[in-house]
Amino acid sequence: MVKLWQKKSKTDPDPDVETFTAGDDPDLDLRLAAYDCAASAGHARMLGKIGVLQPDEVRRLVDELDAIRRSAEEGRFEIPREMEDCHTAIENRLTEKLGELGKKIHTGRSRNDQVLAALRLFCIAEAGRIRSAAEALTAGLKGLSGRSGGVAIPGYTHTRKAMPSSIGLWAGGYALALEEDARLLEFIRGRMDQSPLGTGAGYGVPLDVDRAYAAKEAGFSAVQENPIAVQLSRGKFESTLVHCLALFMLDANRLATDLIFFSMPDTGFVRLPAAFCTGSSIMPQKKNPDVLELVRAKYHAVLACQIQLQTTTAGLISGYHRDLQLTKKPLMEALDAAADSLAILAKLVSGLEVDEAACAKALTEEVFATERVYALVKQGVPFREAYRRVGKQYE
Repeated sequence: MVKLWQKKSKTDPDPDVETFTAGDDPDLDLRLAAYDCAASAGHARMLGKIGVLQPDEVRRLVDELDAIRRSAEEGRFEIPREMEDCHTAIENRLTEKLGELGKKIHTGRSRNDQVLAALRLFCIAEAGRIRSAAEALTAGLKGLSGRSGGVAIPGYTHTRKAMPSSIGLWAGGYALALEEDARLLEFIRGRMDQSPLGTGAGYGVPLDVDRAYAAKEAGFSAVQENPIAVQLSRGKFESTLVHCLALFMLDANRLATDLIFFSMPDTGFVRLPAAFCTGSSIMPQKKNPDVLELVRAKYHAVLACQIQLQTTTAGLISGYHRDLQLTKKPLMEALDAAADSLAILAKLVSGLEVDEAACAKALTEEVFATERVYALVKQGVPFREAYRRVGKQYE
């Protein structure tokens, strides 16, 4: 089997080299295959527009790409390890089914812009998955506020009781934080919605391609014009997306930490749904918040993915380098961790119960100390004197 980059069909690479360079791509690229088909179909239509392909050739290629896309979406498409990635596997399938016509699909492009196109379409779709999960969690928090928003609870600073708060104030704060993250996500999604098709390996292609038409047909809203900027964006765009995921996960981390604290038997403001708790193998009384603990930990996993993306792309001269292959795995791991965490939190929050009696019991008199200070201020006592008078009770 000849690789896309191979010049001599009888010169096979060392098997160990083949395994090493392919890495995880045959498995990871199963998630990219459908997007590669979409971008390749747009590229084929463009080749038809500029006269490289005949209308019937375009139709046959697009039909076969659509068949491959469906098999990928249904989990039936396979990428043998010797084929390295989905791009080779798809071109080989086209050649197997369509003969010499399949060999024409790569006209006017490099595997570099081909990979980038598939990755960007994948990221755009995945951003939608993240947004849906975040919206579900936001709705869950607003639902909690609607059910129990008026219930007063202590607010905390330094992990000590501070001033009165409420379930509504607490849940509303997290809902707004997630909405801010979602606005940033939408900005990043728009930034990634630029077609790299036609930039080749970073220096264009010696063919009069219609990049705007290819972009539209592949599903992009815009064209990224400068071909070197396209290569510089590999890993950088993904890192920006994962940075946003880390912000979602930071909010998820703190929400999980609050819920662990609020649901402790000694606090008891909320009761976690029983289906989201686990037991102990030795202590029969335990109801452990394992889901929340894992969400809390996954923030650090996403942050590690961001660091891996940024450091992998550092120190490279402009243009493509094989180092960039290693950006796929942390990208996909971060997307999965964030989507899964937000989705499970949405289900958990929707099942939360507020214990009003426990909340009222926690509102001990010191929580209202600042209110007593301001009661004196309203009577004309200077703030610092009022603060001193009330503070004497706590010396």
